[in-house]
Amino acid sequence: MAGDPTSPAVGYDIHVQAPHMMADGTPGGPFHHYCKGISDKILQCLLFESTDPKAPLVGVEYFVAKDLTRKLPAIQWHRHFHDHKVEIATGRVQVLDMAPDQAAKVAEAAAGTDGVIYHLWQHGQEFPDGSVSFPQSLGHKFPGYSDK
Repeated sequence: MAGDPTSPAVGYDIHVQAPHMMADGTPGGPFHHYCKGISDKILQCLLFESTDPKAPLVGVEYFVAKDLTRKLPAIQWHRHFHDHKVEIATGRVQVLDMAPDQAAKVAEAAAGTDGVIYHLWQHGQEFPDGSVSFPQSLGHKFPGYSDK
């Protein structure tokens, strides 16, 4: 059919900007997330450190409906996932490149999801070396864990 996407790379039109808490505990970003829905329960996002057309892909984030993620064991959820409703409420997340009413609808839909981030190209590396980290949203709390 005319107008159908010709590749899986088409359609990453939702632009979200947010900082991350990196695996070493330091704030990183903000990261530019270019997202698209792949089902009624999952958005996938390509993560970049800038909007430069030649910016390297540094990670992937999945926005997954809470009715799916909350079936995971709690320890697994807390290690890798974060609640987008909590993250959005901090005001650190921005939906860019669309009218404010559209951005509000995107934020409302995102609030019904949890996120899991796979960071593939660590900051400062000349090239991705195969190491993968799992950043979190700033302020994510892991119950029972203390970094002191």
